[in-house]
Amino acid sequence: MSVLCRIRVAVSVSVHHSSKDSGWACILHNRVKTFVAVEFAVYNSDNILDCNQPDTEDTVAYESNDGEAIAMVEESPSGDAPSHSNDSSFGMDCSPVLKVKSIFISSAILAAKSPFFYKLFSNGMRESDQRHATLRINESEEAALLELLSFMYSGKLSTSSEPALLDLLMAADKFEVASCMRHCSHMLRSLPMTTESALLYLELPSSVSIASAVQPLTDAAKEFLANKYRDLTKFQDEVMNLPLAGIEAVLSSNDLQVASEDAIYDLVLKWARAQYPKLEERREILGTRLVRLIRFPFMTCRKLRKVLACNDLDHETASKAVLDAVFFKAETPYRQRALASEDSNTNRQFVERAYKYRPVKVLEFVLPHSQCIVYLDLRREECANLFPSGRVYSQAFHLGGQGFFLSAHCNMDQQSSFHCFGLFLGMQEKGSVSFTVDYEFAARTKPAGEFATKYKGYYTFTGGKAVGYRNLFAIPWTSFMAEDSLYFMNGVLHLRAELSIKQPQPVLQL
Repeated sequence: MSVLCRIRVAVSVSVHHSSKDSGWACILHNRVKTFVAVEFAVYNSDNILDCNQPDTEDTVAYESNDGEAIAMVEESPSGDAPSHSNDSSFGMDCSPVLKVKSIFISSAILAAKSPFFYKLFSNGMRESDQRHATLRINESEEAALLELLSFMYSGKLSTSSEPALLDLLMAADKFEVASCMRHCSHMLRSLPMTTESALLYLELPSSVSIASAVQPLTDAAKEFLANKYRDLTKFQDEVMNLPLAGIEAVLSSNDLQVASEDAIYDLVLKWARAQYPKLEERREILGTRLVRLIRFPFMTCRKLRKVLACNDLDHETASKAVLDAVFFKAETPYRQRALASEDSNTNRQFVERAYKYRPVKVLEFVLPHSQCIVYLDLRREECANLFPSGRVYSQAFHLGGQGFFLSAHCNMDQQSSFHCFGLFLGMQEKGSVSFTVDYEFAARTKPAGEFATKYKGYYTFTGGKAVGYRNLFAIPWTSFMAEDSLYFMNGVLHLRAELSIKQPQPVLQL
């Protein structure tokens, strides 16, 4: 059975947007907000060929995979359906009609490719006994609809430009042709991507009804943005101008080149304050969209205390984030890895990024004197990347009001002329302040897995100075990195530094 589909092309209705809408958002909005009213008339194929055959000069024909043709003839706006038809509509639109096109198509092919047409042919037309159908669209949709009908017959597309493919994708979603949506998504992924196109693709899941069909495209857009803005310090100005969907894509990445999670927290607050000047709106966006992308467990304790006092965050939201972070920090390394593995497929709160400064776990004591115990874990691959002369720094920690850090090095042993692993303690602030610190370096060793002291001593620090050992384990680098090394537990090197401020001896009064 063939179907006479009459297409009425109407004048597009302009849509006004607020000044806050970006150009790409307006484009997508105009593509989505279109009016469609649908009717169909079913005729015997023979009657159509005998009684209403269009002139060949005015006909566009598509060939289906089954050998059945689809023909289209353009008429004037006054052209109506045959007098015996019962013209009705699923919607009303007062826009003036520019032109009318009649297309002869196979109801079986359309019903097989589209739930929209299947329901229409099997329920709507039979139950209402309609004799005529009109597909009313805006002028901007005409080319996409004709391309969609052609695809449903041939499975091929004649267009390859991004704007045309996007129009076709939206038309395919409207008429529930999932196969065409997937094909458009695949073709769009093969085109060179830009920041503008990636941001447009990120809006698709909220604009289409079959979100799964465009998921590979949105995933590719997220990956593009995450890779482009991997170095946040280099592209900070551009990142600050990204819309919400863009900043979410960047913050979801595990591979950001950033000093620490503290820096990401500061960036998120700066972005939110710039994009949402009103406190109520800012709290809403932070609480519902962005807080889940900040990995609070890898922030320093000093910064977590500031989170609790931050007015930009709802108190309940901030308290929960900090509490979860503190509980994670208190877990054993094994349990932390288990939580990270469980969380890797959800919101990644417990998944560590590739920070420039490695996170540390710090225990602070005030009595009987100022003391802290610092734990630094390095993965085997991180240690391997230090060869032949690399170094990696820890996040800063504080003792006696002064900032310190640990640094791991691959050094050349000056006496034996071989590479080795070194560990150093440095003072962060520069200035005239100086005081003496007792220190002890230790590492977990096999087979017991207990921390064993490697070196201890004391050092009088002044700003910018450091103390440490070029060959912490007194073995060559090859032995340190060997498969049977005593220092890697499940692929992780566990280091510990105990620091305390050396109390000055009281001066005896004579």
